[in-house]
Amino acid sequence: MTAPEVKAHENRRQALYWRLLARLFDPEEQASLEAASVAIVDDLGLPAALLDPSVSVDALVQRFPDLAADFDGLLPSPEATADGAPPAAEDGSEQVRRAALVSKLLLNVFAAKPGNVTAAQLSEWQRDAGWLRRALGDDGGAGACGTPGAGTGAKAGGEGTDAGATGPGSGGAGRGLGPGTGLRPVLAEIEGDLVRRMQLREVLSDNRLARQLTPSMSLIEQLLRDKANLSGVALANAKALIRRFVDEVAEVLRTQVQQSSAGTIDRSVPPKRVFRNLDLERTIWKNLTNWSPEDERLYVDRLFYKRTAKRTTPAKMIVVVDQSGSMVDSMVNCTILASIFAGLPKVDVHLVAYDTRALDLTPWVHDPFEVLLRTTLGGGTDGTAAMALARPKITDPRNTVLVWISDFYDNRALMTDFEALHRSGVRLIPVGSVNGSGQAMVDGWFRDRLKSLGTPVISGRIRKLVVELKTFLA
Repeated sequence: MTAPEVKAHENRRQALYWRLLARLFDPEEQASLEAASVAIVDDLGLPAALLDPSVSVDALVQRFPDLAADFDGLLPSPEATADGAPPAAEDGSEQVRRAALVSKLLLNVFAAKPGNVTAAQLSEWQRDAGWLRRALGDDGGAGACGTPGAGTGAKAGGEGTDAGATGPGSGGAGRGLGPGTGLRPVLAEIEGDLVRRMQLREVLSDNRLARQLTPSMSLIEQLLRDKANLSGVALANAKALIRRFVDEVAEVLRTQVQQSSAGTIDRSVPPKRVFRNLDLERTIWKNLTNWSPEDERLYVDRLFYKRTAKRTTPAKMIVVVDQSGSMVDSMVNCTILASIFAGLPKVDVHLVAYDTRALDLTPWVHDPFEVLLRTTLGGGTDGTAAMALARPKITDPRNTVLVWISDFYDNRALMTDFEALHRSGVRLIPVGSVNGSGQAMVDGWFRDRLKSLGTPVISGRIRKLVVELKTFLA
């Protein structure tokens, strides 16, 4: 290929990509870029509909079936080749063709869709996003984006999929969409925005669409806010989505908690003199004076055993969660975390949620799904109501931990209660928020005073809270 030909192909690719960028940031057409792109597509023998973002990839493939093979594996990774070698070099025309097809996928998936969104538009976007996943080599199922070329499928948000990859358990199973690429969260965020701008009840009333939804935090928030208005099929699908999300988050949190101790060693109880409790290192150390150089033997006249008895008084954990609109992540994560600790032996867990009123959710603490169905997100904030419920539960202050999760834009009289509990021996753990990103907004007044009290507010990542609770229980 001559240098002028190489330059010509490069210019055509650039024209297609400049047109893509222009349409992504401005829905208005740029006449010169549109005209150049139409000429390029026509010269390649591709349909002009390839440039129209209102035409879905499904519709395009139905009219031009040969394009299906072009879209599949459009951007394979080097690992996808049989011998691990990079893909074979393409000539200039093939590179331009690839650029045109890639532009179609990116424009359909990432171009802004203003105004209200219909269920049909959501379904269309899910399929287009599915084609993008396939182009990147992720052929392991629909996940967040639906199955390309089909309305439903055995894996469309059902069992055994990688749906929910944006939650705390995402593993990034697909070759092209692993955790390092960051594409899964982006697609889930776009999908969440589309869902927010449409009648969610319409989606939930359609079993096919509901199965394809990713149970992300933003979607769970919407379901919790709207659950009182749902019934029949819509309510059943909403509960199924909440249950899926709860199970996914619980699986991740459970692995962080599974090594937690249920109590400390009770030194007042003498060790049980059985072989499994034998402290071999201490026994050897204490009997070193009995070493016989002549016999080259260590004569043991005293055995030492490890203490294994643990305290029998149960540790009491009281978790108080602000359920106002700004604390949705905390409400979801902490109800799940509370249920996990409630399953440990000798840990007595209580759960209180509040906004302007307080609700004792302890009877359902073992089932976070039921807890979430009983919460009412939104409203104001009045922690004194929650304190009135929590305080009577503190019967043994030095054996009690109070976890208070809030942004602390609250009644400042609450600080007096915190100081009194701290003086009584209660282990106070204030938490700004509990989410995946670690971002926390906390009232500066409360932050400074809690720090002065010796109980600084934990920042947002839930792992820090797990460590604190494990330390208390150890």
